[in-house]
Amino acid sequence: MIILGIICVPHRMLKKINRIGGINMKYAKLGNSDLNVSRICLGCMGFGDAAHGQHSWTVDEPHTREIVKHALELGINFFDTAIAYQSGTSEQYLGRALRDFAKRDEVVVATKFLPRTQEEIAAGISGQQHIERMLDKSLQNLGMDYVDLYIYHMWDHQTPLYDIMEGLNNAVQAGKARYIGISNCFAYQLAKANDLAEKEGFAKFVSVQGHYNLIFREEEREMAKLCREDNIAMTPYSALAGGRLSKHPGETSKRLKEDSYAHLKYDSTAKQDAVIINRVAEIADKRGVTMTEVSLAWLLTRVTAPVAGATKLHHVDGAAKATDLELTAAEIAYLDEPYVPHKLVGVMAQNTAASADETHVWSTGDQKI
Repeated sequence: MIILGIICVPHRMLKKINRIGGINMKYAKLGNSDLNVSRICLGCMGFGDAAHGQHSWTVDEPHTREIVKHALELGINFFDTAIAYQSGTSEQYLGRALRDFAKRDEVVVATKFLPRTQEEIAAGISGQQHIERMLDKSLQNLGMDYVDLYIYHMWDHQTPLYDIMEGLNNAVQAGKARYIGISNCFAYQLAKANDLAEKEGFAKFVSVQGHYNLIFREEEREMAKLCREDNIAMTPYSALAGGRLSKHPGETSKRLKEDSYAHLKYDSTAKQDAVIINRVAEIADKRGVTMTEVSLAWLLTRVTAPVAGATKLHHVDGAAKATDLELTAAEIAYLDEPYVPHKLVGVMAQNTAASADETHVWSTGDQKI
């Protein structure tokens, strides 16, 4: 189990928390940075124009604003989006909501950039230029001068690592990004990147956002060990497996029906995963809490801050309440026991040089960059 340095809730925020259900949000340092982040990160993939992007189940701007405001009231200060989410409209909705409901220096905003496109490579756009262009567009979408955490969304096998790390360092030096993180990588790739950064005096990755939850635990093989030794924060996505770890058998939702990418990731192992999901439901019923609380409480024993998406207010409530739920050692062992190894799926299944020029799930959509 990874021991995390938890800090006290600021008095000003504690007042807000006490007005909303008595939830005592907890905070932690984000790896080797000086960022104090809530133990729940609000994932913003579910925000954006449903007519422009990969997903048909995203929520519009008025609902986004309600969810962001509610998250802030519960003490959540950490928000994760990406230039690829719904053609940049996720960034736009989030930026406008935070501008209206929060002070910029009281929130931690993360966004992500994609690898160079084949068109950019053909045009001779360097990795450094690509990162600058992507970040400038994200800042425009967000309506901000800087982001707190700029994340390398997926490994770019067609761009030299030096160019990526120098480009990210340039962003930090320019004051456009305070820190940098990485997503969808192997442990050796993260170690190699940070080794190069240390050698060259560049900014190093302080966090990693990988695919990790109760029914997909392949990050425990090597990544978790590397992060523990080097104090790199783990902020995993798909913390609830696209809703599978938050719903009793038979329950469904618009996302569960329409998220084709999540079906690709989870349908082939549904039978073996159901054993764990049923145990989550069993513990939730015994404890009188939601399955969301149990699933995230388990993950919070292992990571700094899981990225939990929300398209309804009660999704935020369940995630926030998870920080107050302490599972017993027996309950954790009961949840751990049925897991069997899984094949890599999604973005990580394409993390090879051979598949670098294949069509990937994410793109910038119809944005002009």
